Amino acid sequence: MVKELIINSSPGGVTIALLQDKQLVELNTEQVNNNYAVGDIYMGKIKKIMPGLNAAFVDVGYEKDAFLHYLDLGPQVQSLLKLTKIVKNGSYRDKLLNSFRLEADINKSGKISELLSRNMLLPVQIAKEPISTKGPRLSSDISIAGRFSVLVPFSDVISISKKIKSNTERNRLKKIVESIKPKNFGVIIRTVSEGKGVAELQKDLLDLIEKWEKFSKRLPLTEPSKKILGEMGRTSTILRDILNADFTNIHIQDPSLYEEIRSYVHEISPEMDKIVKHYRGKEPIFEHFGIEKQIKAAFGRTVNLPGGAYLVIEHTEALHVIDVNSGNRTANTENQDQNALMINMEAAKEIARQLRLRDMGGIVVIDFIDMHKPQNRKELFDYLKEQMLRDRAKHTILPPSKFGLVQLTRQRVRPEMNIVTNEKCPACDGTGEIKASIILMDDIENNLNYILNEQNEKNVTLCVHPYIEAYIKKGLFSNQWKWFFKYNKWITVKPSPSYYLTEFHFLNSKDEEIKL
Repeated sequence: MVKELIINSSPGGVTIALLQDKQLVELNTEQVNNNYAVGDIYMGKIKKIMPGLNAAFVDVGYEKDAFLHYLDLGPQVQSLLKLTKIVKNGSYRDKLLNSFRLEADINKSGKISELLSRNMLLPVQIAKEPISTKGPRLSSDISIAGRFSVLVPFSDVISISKKIKSNTERNRLKKIVESIKPKNFGVIIRTVSEGKGVAELQKDLLDLIEKWEKFSKRLPLTEPSKKILGEMGRTSTILRDILNADFTNIHIQDPSLYEEIRSYVHEISPEMDKIVKHYRGKEPIFEHFGIEKQIKAAFGRTVNLPGGAYLVIEHTEALHVIDVNSGNRTANTENQDQNALMINMEAAKEIARQLRLRDMGGIVVIDFIDMHKPQNRKELFDYLKEQMLRDRAKHTILPPSKFGLVQLTRQRVRPEMNIVTNEKCPACDGTGEIKASIILMDDIENNLNYILNEQNEKNVTLCVHPYIEAYIKKGLFSNQWKWFFKYNKWITVKPSPSYYLTEFHFLNSKDEEIKL
């Protein structure tokens, strides 16, 4: 699998597109002033204790108070409170925790009112960005993430990613980290650590310790509701978390961002800095790599599948609903259940991509096409789970219900990616909306293929707006000639000035419209 990152910079921020085999699978946007990003640490001030929710509302400077639940306090919150108090008083000057005496872990079934009180100061970390009408969600179980490991203060536990299966490798990594980690700090060893040498792991851990020292230095100086320590930019965070040997190219348009990312990649993975490339083309980088077109095709309410089926995706405040439709094309009319399975599996692959692409979170309900055979339902369920393995967000998938619905939950830590794909209609001065013109030719060719190959029509005429007719006939080797060589049939193209720009119709040999 070939992976590429395409990074587009604009005055408003940075947009990062992740391609797998040239197909867009993730789209991330980093705003210029993106406060309250996941991983940022703030000096929170407790505003209100809610015993009924066993939670507290905390002022971190956002327009709405952030939410901190008892279960998100972390077992060592009393140690964090103690450190904050003595550092603020100036009686603790050690940058690490070598001379710090840890407090006992809190009771998992305890009450938040027993630990926190109004106006108390507590360092908190953003666990979920503000979404819709809700403020940020917080955790006081602070951790600092690096490329190979995560530093966890007030702990001595070394945890290793479950994805590292080899016991020999697990023991090797544990011994290396045990020898270099400071006292009263735990470490989570990430999957990408597998096979890495002592020098790389030590450098990564020393960088995290340096960040903790910066946190300790800023802790006594930071005012309530202000940021103590910020997470890296979204671009660097993505590179840190997903960069591996599968990546072949990272294309960047902005010169200063190119230098910054090339320097960062050289720092974390020197052997890969050659894949960072400065795009110098005249056309916008997303248009050059076909990303703009893919965005328009993928973010609408209706998403077409290659086989002729389509998805309808509806969003509400509480959940997302995805309906799978077979459309007007069937691959196998004799075996309906097998045909439904084929369409459902094609839909499952696209749904897994859509969840990542739109960063849809919370509850998702999928209405697949009904299948009567239990083995087909199990095959679909297993295939969907397999496709979702590439998703880095935590998720849980339930087997199909008796109504044929598949329910899943997906972790949501950032606002959902929402891109308006409809363009204003030039024929009605913006009073109506039409499908994006960038995918018009794809729609025409898909329908043409269906009419000629599946309906076996002869002498087909395509009626379009004069601008589109000129585009189809343009050049020595025009689209009209390409269709002739592809289908071995001549397609007559007629201009219709009364049509709006993206309107098209097909006529048969009797000049009757072919219903699609």
